[in-house]
Amino acid sequence: MKKNSIIMITPVVLLLIMLLFGYNLTNETPAEKATIVQVNEKHEAPAKTEDKWVSMQRTTRSGGNYSTAESQEIIAYAMTLLGSPYEFAGISPSGFDCSGFITHVFDNYNIDVPHSSALQAKEGVAVAKEDAAPGDLVIFTGTNENVRTPGHVGIVISEPGDTISFVHSSSNGGVKISKVQGTRYDIRFLEVRRVL
Repeated sequence: MKKNSIIMITPVVLLLIMLLFGYNLTNETPAEKATIVQVNEKHEAPAKTEDKWVSMQRTTRSGGNYSTAESQEIIAYAMTLLGSPYEFAGISPSGFDCSGFITHVFDNYNIDVPHSSALQAKEGVAVAKEDAAPGDLVIFTGTNENVRTPGHVGIVISEPGDTISFVHSSSNGGVKISKVQGTRYDIRFLEVRRVL
């Protein structure tokens, strides 16, 4: 078990080393860095840090074709959860449903995202499918693609313009990586939401 943990953590450690030594994972310009929307909202802190309302500041990317260091960290963490089992209403590595996986991953970075695919589909701002960038949420219908309401969600791991790949918790295999184009997810696709 320890060997598997080391193998899974190695890519995360390499990514962190690259970030610490200034490897540029972004193509953002100073103007793009300055173009952020700050939203103050109330967030109930977990019980371990006292039952108080605290203010949380969130930024929204301006929509350029780039990956932020934050989005890469979020993806790296999500990838450490590959293979976690599916559990209805689950929100921990011992078992996730789709929205619980999203909530858990973003909560690890103090980004409040509700535990509901319908509510997650209202978070952030909508972006064009071809502009889907790492860290964006990709929203799908449930298993019945004829019911065009949110029912499944994942985190985009591909770059803008590429075939959309995403990490998600599926009732068919737990936390795994899937693609949109050329799969049934293409039929179920609803939108992309940018929450970072």
